[in-house]
Amino acid sequence: MTIFGIDPGTDRTGYGCVVSEGSRHRMIASGAICSSAAASFSDKLLKIHAGLAALIAECRPDCVAIENLFHAVNARSALKLGHARGVAMLAAAEAGVPIVEYTPTEVKRAVVGYGRAEKAQVQAMVKLLLGLPAVPTPHDAADALAVAICHSHLSHPSRPVASRGGRRTAATDWRKFKLARP
Repeated sequence: MTIFGIDPGTDRTGYGCVVSEGSRHRMIASGAICSSAAASFSDKLLKIHAGLAALIAECRPDCVAIENLFHAVNARSALKLGHARGVAMLAAAEAGVPIVEYTPTEVKRAVVGYGRAEKAQVQAMVKLLLGLPAVPTPHDAADALAVAICHSHLSHPSRPVASRGGRRTAATDWRKFKLARP
């Protein structure tokens, strides 16, 4: 299954495409669509839409997973982020690709095993799960890859993500995962 993940933002929209083959994941593409601070808001939205439409056409995913809005500093920020999510969803809908949404907590729980994991833990697990030599940059790309991996984990019910019977396993216990420090 090919999954295209999106971490929406008005200044920088992260994207990441992974192929999931059972319990193995392979990165196809990742990066960010960046807009200049001087660009008008409508030009930023146009760039996000055009960029994602081209990437979705190139990657031809089976589905698009997008991070859902959970909170923003203020109403104005939430509205702007909503616009970015809207044009991202439009690009996927125009391509005829199914869209799924996940909250940040769901993404963290599916990737790290703990819904309140720190950003660095999520990025390190993305690196580990994809077998990458370094954490993907910019951080928006790593977040988008995490959204794609989240969908892969949650769409395969045979692969446990959370603990069973109240017991955590080593594979899902975030406390056993240690970040490598230089």
